[in-house]
Amino acid sequence: MATTQRLDVGDIAPDFTLATPDGEVTLSEEVKKADAGVVVYFYPRAMTPGCTKEACDFRDSENSLKSAGYTVIGISPDSVESLRKFTDKESLNFPLASDPDKVVMRAYGAFGKKNSYGRLLEGVIRSTVVVDTDGKVKLAKYNVKATGHVARLRRELGIDS
Repeated sequence: MATTQRLDVGDIAPDFTLATPDGEVTLSEEVKKADAGVVVYFYPRAMTPGCTKEACDFRDSENSLKSAGYTVIGISPDSVESLRKFTDKESLNFPLASDPDKVVMRAYGAFGKKNSYGRLLEGVIRSTVVVDTDGKVKLAKYNVKATGHVARLRRELGIDS
């Protein structure tokens, strides 16, 4: 198993264009439109309990994130059709992007070795990277827990005190 290089604050965030249920999303285009930055979060699989909890937390926080100048993009290896079903079922209000080959996940350090229930395996590492308006990493969090992650992120971004 290859070790994945993680991003650090100040690194240039790798640009990407990925398919979504509504077409495509390109990081550099979203960065240009954002007042403060783009929150890119990586999750293992749509419609699983933890991923649903995290996506719904982002959905419920979308207005305050947007008011603070942030856009949200979720990325998983799921098919576009699975993402469409997930978006519709949970009324998600931000784009979910498909990275079936895990190219973007690897570039962001969100795919690689992880410990799952005491077993070392290779898979998606639940992660969040905030990209500022200069295209640089403002915040990078790896191995985050689905529950409570969005609330911590909001505090770290200064949205909540």
